[in-house]
Amino acid sequence: MSDGPQPPNVNRNVLRELVAGLSDGIILIDPEGAISWANSAALRMHRVSTIEELGGDAAGYRQAFTLRYRNNHLLDEGQYPIERLVCGETVDEVTVEISPAADLDLVWVHTVRSLIIADAGVRPDVLALVIRDETPLFEAEERFERAFNANPAPGLICRLDDLRFIRVNQGFVEMTNYAKEDVIGKTVDEMGLFANCDTGEDALAKLVEGRLIRQREALIPLPSGGDRLVIIAGEPIAVGEEPCMLFTFADLDARRKAQNALRQSEERFSKSFRLSPAPAAISRLGDFVFTEVNDAFAQLSGYSLQEIIGKTASELRLWDDVAARRAMEKKLVDNMPLRDEVLRMKQKDGSMADCLVSAERVEISDQQCVIWSLQDVTERSRSEAELIEAIESVMTDTSWFSRSIVDRLATLRQVSNGKGPSAQLLDLSEREREVLALICRGQSDAEMSETLHLSRNTIRNHVASLYAKIGVNRRSAVVIWARERGFTGMSMPMKTGKST
Repeated sequence: MSDGPQPPNVNRNVLRELVAGLSDGIILIDPEGAISWANSAALRMHRVSTIEELGGDAAGYRQAFTLRYRNNHLLDEGQYPIERLVCGETVDEVTVEISPAADLDLVWVHTVRSLIIADAGVRPDVLALVIRDETPLFEAEERFERAFNANPAPGLICRLDDLRFIRVNQGFVEMTNYAKEDVIGKTVDEMGLFANCDTGEDALAKLVEGRLIRQREALIPLPSGGDRLVIIAGEPIAVGEEPCMLFTFADLDARRKAQNALRQSEERFSKSFRLSPAPAAISRLGDFVFTEVNDAFAQLSGYSLQEIIGKTASELRLWDDVAARRAMEKKLVDNMPLRDEVLRMKQKDGSMADCLVSAERVEISDQQCVIWSLQDVTERSRSEAELIEAIESVMTDTSWFSRSIVDRLATLRQVSNGKGPSAQLLDLSEREREVLALICRGQSDAEMSETLHLSRNTIRNHVASLYAKIGVNRRSAVVIWARERGFTGMSMPMKTGKST
């Protein structure tokens, strides 16, 4: 053979048994404990090239190699498989980690068993160690363990023969606040893994059969009480050649809380929207179709909720000024909010309501919408108009009012109608100032005609021009306009002359 030193002269049946699985390593030991032969696989598994490097005998082997159990405990003297075999023990499969004594960082894994061969009583017994290199398997398992423990996605592993959990990763601990020792050894039923799952019975049946468990929602009981919403799935795997089930979880609890918060927010908004005394409506941005209105809006417009929902303001002819409505809608499309736009609503019975309209784009259920808020100022506008009319009526003859009272009334009138003067004294022509002075003195058209030596028709034309320029339509308003500017007309010289 070219595999190293030749083996002892044992019978052919023994040789067939020894070489039947040459992928395993084989080390032969004579009854005195000396290593008499090893095949190439055994040398390769020990990372050596000669039998001498194995140590020569059981004691030399201990000096050449350090053996540990899988729990990292060193094997005591006399516990090495080769030592037990020399002492006459049978070595059933034992898995150990092996390192060269000179380099303990280099580690590989062997599963070792013994074989005792008798030479029909003619020659002494032959002792054999049969070695299987498990290093690739355990390296793969270690990689899986590291990946499983480091994976932020929560995970559990349970044994299929008794449905008890044997692994739990940090992701599951952080998700549930369970301690690892509170999970390891418990059964799936004890953990209540599928107790609150609509398809729990189906999942348990697949688990017992060792079949794939597809994603499904479940509520995981928590140690402090309550539960957590998750998506759970199960994948059959082998851990140390033992059939197991890997459970992975996706945490949906944050989504559930967000959905609950959103629902509560929507409920609060809906109640506030419906019960608000201010008229309000919601329409789609794309076509301005009303999708929701409150009772105050329906009451103001005179239409029922059923008549408004699904219609546009255009279809209802809701606004008296069509051009203004279109301008408002264009602003909203351009993402420009509306603030207190003055618009007149045409109510169902044909009457009008003066409104201040505010509107802004919002997103509702992933759809771009517009929320409208209205303020009915009809009564206020009517009151202001009546106030202006009363002021102007009082100021028809201001000759018996003191200057301070006239000024106060003039200021009140300005505030009430919301309009400022459209011209100043310097903007008037000389003749218009003369006409203004005579009006302030209380002269009629006939008297002004005589004073200025102009025809009545000419006087009326000058008065109309004055009205247009200063933005009034009656004599009392002219007097107020002049008094506001400190003009009484008493010191104004008059130039007489004929005019056509």
